[in-house]
Amino acid sequence: MTPKLTRDCPATVIPAGDEIVLPAGTEVHITQTLGGNVTARTDRGLVRIAAEHATAIAGYVPSEPGTAAPAGEFSEELVWNTLKTCFDPEIPVNIVDLGLIYDLAIDDLPEGGKNVEVKMTLTAQGCGMGPVIANDARGKIAALPGVAAAKVHIVWDPIWSPQMISPAGRKALGIE
Repeated sequence: MTPKLTRDCPATVIPAGDEIVLPAGTEVHITQTLGGNVTARTDRGLVRIAAEHATAIAGYVPSEPGTAAPAGEFSEELVWNTLKTCFDPEIPVNIVDLGLIYDLAIDDLPEGGKNVEVKMTLTAQGCGMGPVIANDARGKIAALPGVAAAKVHIVWDPIWSPQMISPAGRKALGIE
């Protein structure tokens, strides 16, 4: 039996990035549940349902026990591990192993706390999901202990290519 939405549910159309509301009763065919978010096929096409709205899917139970960012004292490693909880909704590999993260800068703020800035790219410049993925990453970083400010910038230099995928990402995609 195909699950249906139990209530109206905000969603993002993939790959356009347009925000829509799926009405209660819409059938959803789940295709991916990584990083806490759900990718699903609907009569409106492929959509991303954010983790906080996934309970609208009848019978849906997150397959990942901890979809929140990793816990612990602030460190650069914690930021990298947090970025590994962010996924392109069409590709089952995290944004770090996909090779989308180009730079990570961490600075101490004079008033206390850390400022974290990330430069990331996308697999294609026309992808409307870029701001959605970047906002997911920014929100997870901002929730880390000790972080006072977080920014994620989308950049296009250098242009992404499949050679940027890590060995772990290649294995996950079956292109070793």
